[in-house]
Amino acid sequence: MKKRRKLIWALAAVAVIVISVIILMHDDEELVVRTYTVENYTVINTVTATGTIQPVEQVTVGTQVSGEIDKIFVDYNSEVKKGQILAELDKSNLQENVRQAEASLKSAESELEYSSGNFERTKLLYEANATTKVNYEEARNDLVKAETQLQNAKSNLDQAKVNLGYAEIYSPIDGVVLSREVEEGQTVAASYSTPTLFTIANDLTQMKVEADVDEADIGQVKEGQKVEFTVDAYINDVFHGEVQQIRLEPTTTNNVVTYTVIIEAPNPDYKLLPGMTASVTIVTEEHSGLAVPVEALNFTPSQKVMESFDKNDARVKNSHAPAMMPGKKNRDSEMVWVLNEGVMTPRFISTDISDGVYKIVRNGVAEGDSIVLSANFVTKKQKTSRQDSNPFMPTPPGRKNNNDKNKSK
Repeated sequence: MKKRRKLIWALAAVAVIVISVIILMHDDEELVVRTYTVENYTVINTVTATGTIQPVEQVTVGTQVSGEIDKIFVDYNSEVKKGQILAELDKSNLQENVRQAEASLKSAESELEYSSGNFERTKLLYEANATTKVNYEEARNDLVKAETQLQNAKSNLDQAKVNLGYAEIYSPIDGVVLSREVEEGQTVAASYSTPTLFTIANDLTQMKVEADVDEADIGQVKEGQKVEFTVDAYINDVFHGEVQQIRLEPTTTNNVVTYTVIIEAPNPDYKLLPGMTASVTIVTEEHSGLAVPVEALNFTPSQKVMESFDKNDARVKNSHAPAMMPGKKNRDSEMVWVLNEGVMTPRFISTDISDGVYKIVRNGVAEGDSIVLSANFVTKKQKTSRQDSNPFMPTPPGRKNNNDKNKSK
């Protein structure tokens, strides 16, 4: 009996201690509410890609006749004008072809003169019944052949003269010589295809970027969108451009499908050189307005937090009647909790585009509203230790870092 009483008293004492500890623990806890003050923000969504710097207009200059390079008048990086001579082939063979064509023309003219006279004589005899019809037709046929040979001789002479003109190679555009593929004394053959002698870029102050955009992102890219890009040669410089063209022909490399996007890139300082690799960022969406963090849209207060507000006579109001629109929740709306003078209120808002951290709000909140990001209980010791260990505790996301930056935009 005495043992039972002792056990009961012992259990009662333990219960009192446990209850006291619980009470002390609750007394030692404090509700910490993190909030965000609604203000203007700019949401920017982008697509990234890599590309190559190229001149806007680039022309390869070749030769239409075979021969030996006799003279070269330009070199790499030479500035040239349209019609300026770049190189000259050895003309000796081509001049000989012209002389042969001229001799053939004289022979054809002489043959035509003879055939014409013979035809006139035969015609008179035939009309006087002094010769046969066969002789007359043969004379007429010889005249036609002589006329055809004369035309061919003239054509051959013209072609020989054109080929002689091809011996002098001229620039088709104003520009800069990017490459020179031949040396003096080198023989070029134009029998099957036109050999490339020079590559000329029209204007290096106007460049373009040929960017390879992944098929998953190409649907977001439109003509006229703003572009920023960097090159390894100038890591601290950001260059600007604009989407000019989206080419429809796909490129498949290692089962990865990409599309070529042409970006115009002004180059007044001549920093961008042909062939440079560019890291491209295409701005696909940009919208400014009042915004709330995505974190706030995911917040729902716990029952313990709601009871804490009740104990402090700051009840969670209108939990079933959102403040955004009297009546009912919109189809595309989302909920946030607004803290105003100790009262936490749910509110439905309509949102727009997001960058993953913030969402633009179409309606439902006003500038300066305090939006709850989180509400948690922490012990006073934990709170003190956190503040002591980090005197530079950051403000709610976007308060100074992101939003101030976007305000300036």
